[in-house]
Amino acid sequence: MEFKEVVGRRRSIRFFEPDKPVEREKVQVILETARLASCAVNAHWLRAIVVERDKIPPDKLNQLKTPVAALTLDLAPIHIYFFCDLGVVKRIKGSRLRELVDAGALAPTHGWSHKFVDEFVYPQILEPMTNNLQGYLAAAMADCGGAAQNALLAAFDEGLGACLNTPNPVLTKQVFGVPDDWVSLWVMLVGYPAESWEAGGQRPRPPFEELYYEGDINTPFRRDAGVVEKLKAAGMITRPAPLPERRQEIMQLAERLNLPT
Repeated sequence: MEFKEVVGRRRSIRFFEPDKPVEREKVQVILETARLASCAVNAHWLRAIVVERDKIPPDKLNQLKTPVAALTLDLAPIHIYFFCDLGVVKRIKGSRLRELVDAGALAPTHGWSHKFVDEFVYPQILEPMTNNLQGYLAAAMADCGGAAQNALLAAFDEGLGACLNTPNPVLTKQVFGVPDDWVSLWVMLVGYPAESWEAGGQRPRPPFEELYYEGDINTPFRRDAGVVEKLKAAGMITRPAPLPERRQEIMQLAERLNLPT
């Protein structure tokens, strides 16, 4: 699909074909896309543990369930648990910035060199930043979020459905035995959608002018109706929820998948 269409088709899919496996190749595509996301200081905080639902012991699967996502975990064949590795900056000590210098991505025209990294950026900016947990966590999680969004869009581009959920962080760390400095973030549930791609319609969003401003906070960024029409034609802006056929679709899914109503 074209990029705008992928964005327009993305939904939080919660009805999956439970018995249709996801090809390993497609899971790798999702992870490859996350790996190529933009990342400050080239640290790459995001870590992922891929779980095949049918291969995880039932007692562990039950531990991972939350009240808002128990059924979805049962339906989705693939679970990808995302974590933020807070220890990575101190382990690499600026080495990946030096790689960017060598690659020409950080150029001498902008003041970059190995010496600049080793004598200024790491000791005076990055290392102190790791000791300010609140600020450091916010920066690291922002980059993790960008990588996870890449992964989410890649799933839809591969013809799959996906949904990000927040797991119980304590239980998630216990089940997978991850290091203490890994922060549990999200689980991305992946599978072939049982529901239509529209899944009830594009989700409600706040008005455009309430979210974005121009020049200062008192001036909303004016939304151009012509641009909106172009995005509709490109498949990025689609039919808004609620769609009139959604309730019937849910009833049919519940009957076919033997789900409670």
